[in-house]
Amino acid sequence: MTSFLYIDEAWADLSGIHGPEALGRQIRTKVLRSTGIPVGVGIARTKTLAKLANHTAKRLQMQTGGVVDICDTFKRDWVLRNTDVAKVWGVGRKMKAHLDAMGIKTAMDLAKADPWTLRKNFSVVIEKTARELAGTPCLELEDAAPAKQEICCSRMFGKRLQELPAIKEAVATYMMRAAEKLRAQGSLCKKVRVSIRTGMFSPEEAKYANGVLVQLPYPTDDVRLLTRSAVDALDRVFRPGFRYSKAEVLLMDLCQPGEYTDDLFALSQPADASRVMNVLDQINQRWGRGTLRSASVPTNPSWGMRREMMSQSYTTRLDQLWRVNCS
Repeated sequence: MTSFLYIDEAWADLSGIHGPEALGRQIRTKVLRSTGIPVGVGIARTKTLAKLANHTAKRLQMQTGGVVDICDTFKRDWVLRNTDVAKVWGVGRKMKAHLDAMGIKTAMDLAKADPWTLRKNFSVVIEKTARELAGTPCLELEDAAPAKQEICCSRMFGKRLQELPAIKEAVATYMMRAAEKLRAQGSLCKKVRVSIRTGMFSPEEAKYANGVLVQLPYPTDDVRLLTRSAVDALDRVFRPGFRYSKAEVLLMDLCQPGEYTDDLFALSQPADASRVMNVLDQINQRWGRGTLRSASVPTNPSWGMRREMMSQSYTTRLDQLWRVNCS
């Protein structure tokens, strides 16, 4: 029988694995030793139950050691009876209020509820949740996350910007990151939307927000064409005299190579451009993001986000390890 393992934000199918709880404890120990991060491990017959087991493992960490296996019916029922329905994966505060009105207070109540009634009153999602709690698998493990239909990169500036060249630098920087995501999922982009706005909450500042949609000459993942199109489009929406606080680039109308019909007389992305992008990604993967970048992307921009309060990378960077002074 299929069983699922949930390690905080990772899933695994344990079909055919002997001793899943022992495996879960080995994984938890290795993660803790290697990173210093304590994680919870939940093992069950369905994804929703595995998520619930993980919640129980963290809630009762002293008793469970951070690992809970509820493939056994007796253990599963104990967890269901002792878990508030609001803690079930997919049940939010608004849904909890509706379920409370139906007398569904615990996860066990939801597991015993009539699935068709739940579907009629709410949605198929809640129906599947109830079936999963009852032990019927309805959710499968995805081999890979589906490709995104849109990709957005948006940041607040570290300070208000009033000059167009600085805003163009920011847009070029955001496009660099968005194009990386585009190529990572193997997609091409047909349209780009660029928008800028001022601060919306300061009563002393004049308000302005605008965006423009750009149709690309052909589906592309070439950061050079994407950046040029986005930066040029800023001339159409920029208005002098405002203090801008944010810019956004949105890649739209995405498709996979071969999913669109070529026009015999239309332009298409040159093969040389695809090879250049492959080299760009290989260099940045090996030597670090931003090693090779567009000329319009600055190294240390004055408008960069303020990060004085950013947490240190205590477990991944030697120069940010904790320092203990012994006196």
